[in-house]
Amino acid sequence: MKHLLHIFVAAAATALSLPANAQQFPSKPITIIVPFGPGSATDTITRVVGQELSDALKQSVVVENRVGANGALAGQYVARAAPDGYTLFMSTNSPHSAVPFLMRNPPYDPVKDFTPITRMGSYTLMLVVHPSIPATSVKELIAYARANPGKLSYASANTSGVVAGATLKHWAKLDILHVPYKSAPNALQDLLPGRVSMMFNDFTTSLPHLQSKAIRALASTRLQRSSLFPELPTMDEAGVEGFDMDSWAGIFGPPNIPAPIVTQLNTELRKIIDRPEIKSKLRTAGFEAFSSTPKELDDFVKLQLQKWSKMVLDAGIQPD
Repeated sequence: MKHLLHIFVAAAATALSLPANAQQFPSKPITIIVPFGPGSATDTITRVVGQELSDALKQSVVVENRVGANGALAGQYVARAAPDGYTLFMSTNSPHSAVPFLMRNPPYDPVKDFTPITRMGSYTLMLVVHPSIPATSVKELIAYARANPGKLSYASANTSGVVAGATLKHWAKLDILHVPYKSAPNALQDLLPGRVSMMFNDFTTSLPHLQSKAIRALASTRLQRSSLFPELPTMDEAGVEGFDMDSWAGIFGPPNIPAPIVTQLNTELRKIIDRPEIKSKLRTAGFEAFSSTPKELDDFVKLQLQKWSKMVLDAGIQPD
């Protein structure tokens, strides 16, 4: 009897000493790190999903913006966070697909240093120009840029903008200036008054300015037309053959998060993302939402690394 009592006391003490995530998850607020600034497309969708996740888990979800180095600063922060499920990363193709090829010494491995949880979906990225540019098509834009070497500039707010702009410049052999910004809202502040000529930007932050005709859209970047803007031709249709850039988002955590926590987060997030009213809400923000298993996201990331490696090489971009 004494022996059994000792076993019971030891087991109880062990249970009390276990970390909170082994007893019950979540037992404290969860933080989702966003690699871009407030008002960006990624920030917008994170806040929508974060609120729903908070309701589902009955726990606070905090959205924290860590801006800089095309998402590499945010990625580095998450990669080094505790693997307990309380720090998540709303990552995109910028920190996960492009940074490994745009930086000579990226501060993390996009596969080994993260735990994939679920895909979120895809952005609609488009080429937009200031109305002062006398072009209503990509063909006309290229002709105007060639006739006015050094006159035009393109802004970038993330690696999609960097690579897309460099691809167009390289493919069409244009003399245009690249002007980088930390986020889309910052870049738009200079595009709207015409201080820069054009940019590849997301539908979310472009929409109000398209509606007011403060900017003009010429083409979208994926090989197939966007269901959100079906009348807009693709870059491939516009003559830049083979141009195919999928700007995507997915949720990750630090490496080695316990499997039960990954499963719980994936289950709750997929319920949220796959709800028709959430899809509709994100759609109005210019985002096509869909979910995945952790394995599907992991496989997708690996394929995207191959694709972005080629795009960066073909665009003639040298890593910094």
